[in-house]
Amino acid sequence: MTTSAEPTHRPEGVGSAPTGSPGARPALEGAPDRSAAGAIRPTTVRPAPRRATAIDRASRAVLTPLLTRIRGGRLTLIEADGRVTAFGEPTDLDVTVRLRTPAVWREVTTRASTGLGASFIDGWWDTDDLTGLVRLAIRNLDVLDRIRTRWDAVTAPVADRARRLRPESKERDRRDIAAHYDLGNDFFELFLDAETMAYSCGLYSETGTDDLAEAQRAKLDRLLDLLDLAPGERLVEIGTGWGGLAERAAERGIRVTTCTISTEQHALARQRIAAAGLAHLVDVTLLDYRDLLAREGEGTFDALVSVEMIEAVDWRDHGAYFSTCGRLLKPGGRLALQAITVPDSRYERAKTSSDFVKEHVFPGSCLPSVEVIERGLAAHTDLRVERVDAFPQDYARTLHEWNARLLARHDDARARGYDDALLRLWEFYLCYCEAAYAEEYVSLVQVLATAPEGRG
Repeated sequence: MTTSAEPTHRPEGVGSAPTGSPGARPALEGAPDRSAAGAIRPTTVRPAPRRATAIDRASRAVLTPLLTRIRGGRLTLIEADGRVTAFGEPTDLDVTVRLRTPAVWREVTTRASTGLGASFIDGWWDTDDLTGLVRLAIRNLDVLDRIRTRWDAVTAPVADRARRLRPESKERDRRDIAAHYDLGNDFFELFLDAETMAYSCGLYSETGTDDLAEAQRAKLDRLLDLLDLAPGERLVEIGTGWGGLAERAAERGIRVTTCTISTEQHALARQRIAAAGLAHLVDVTLLDYRDLLAREGEGTFDALVSVEMIEAVDWRDHGAYFSTCGRLLKPGGRLALQAITVPDSRYERAKTSSDFVKEHVFPGSCLPSVEVIERGLAAHTDLRVERVDAFPQDYARTLHEWNARLLARHDDARARGYDDALLRLWEFYLCYCEAAYAEEYVSLVQVLATAPEGRG
């Protein structure tokens, strides 16, 4: 993901507007037509209904009593008819939301975060603090979360038996990855740092003075330091990204085999590795991780690294993922895994429930918990977990910086053919995730595990 010194707050009327809304800016004449691409690209928006329906009024009646119990901040709501209502008390969060249509009430009531995000993409509402709004929502989810978690604890043992009947599908996984990562390399270049092109959490120093590229280098170096490889030793990477880690490892003299199923990432990673003069040390393959064993053989590598790739692995495929990781390693081999995690108590619900991210950004995604990772390694490998370190606030800052960089380059994005609806989707997605890390509703961990020396 799973978001600069400038705030992401956008007052009413400032910044990008959705196509078809007042102040909208169409893509520049001559910009590439991306409407036929395979990645998720919202190119149309729903017009905002002017009149309140019975469902809208009923939804408002359901939500308003809940809003009166808001704690941990204040929400000021300006409705489409001009009514102004404040809920809660100002703390570190004091958020104003302006509704352009009463239909937002039904979107939130019937579709939760998916409806909130979709209606934002459509321009049905706006706010002066998008991240703050999601943080305020998270602070008031505890009662609802406890109810849903208890319900899932009762139903999951039965429901999972049916869910496990879904077979593995490399083609489905390839489509899910393409939906996000094949959006276009030139889109990700708008907000990732040019040096590493790392689309994962950076690690910031205690002084907080480092920039995004420094934080990303620190993340890559920490993972490589955990693996403690000498020049000439072999590293396999599951999930290439745009090749930043493979390049950093090769600079240390490490021989790297890295795999991805994203055609866009594969093409650019190869170019970047070649331009760095490291192609003799790095093999960038367009390959499903499950095919690595047939290509490379068991016990081939001194170490394995996987950075925020497990989130793309469906929970029903965890056995294949962990088994592959373990079998690729030599005796005494080391595994470094960076993963976005949910608390153990919410995992059973999170793995099967839908939300904005699964619906609009990462289809087929599944966030593990630390316990799930440890249990998966124990069940499917002989690896032993040595340490687990968490960095949720580093991800909040990373997302904040990505979002600020993207907001500052909206005109560039339009010139490249990316429409306003897509830009609003990404603004909501980055702020939504930033809030989740800032409130530690989700976390970011690095896990080190080792294979026994006396294998076999």
